[in-house]
Amino acid sequence: QVQLVESGGGVVQPGGSLRLSCVASGITVRFNHMGWSRQAPGKQRELVAQINSNGYTNYADSVKGRFAISRDNANNTVYLQMNSLKPEDTAVYYCRLLSGGAWGQGTLVTVSS
Repeated sequence: QVQLVESGGGVVQPGGSLRLSCVASGITVRFNHMGWSRQAPGKQRELVAQINSNGYTNYADSVKGRFAISRDNANNTVYLQMNSLKPEDTAVYYCRLLSGGAWGQGTLVTVSS
């Protein structure tokens, strides 16, 4: 059974940084296509970052240059480093197994002064 457990959300001021973590069990992240999606209040879910088994990464235009996805193979963990955060980045962030359809439970990020 695949489990994805996110952590690292919280409240941060505009311009600040946060790092989200996603610990996976039941799969090996290095062999899978992983990603982070977010859903802001009243908006559709958006896939913001992804990393495939070759290490290729891709980002939504809204976060390009500010967010970075990475993985730690030894700890079977996927990260989302978020820099230069803006109020419009406020959302629930979900870790996803893009090659299998599983989602984590989500972690809330609030960007506010």
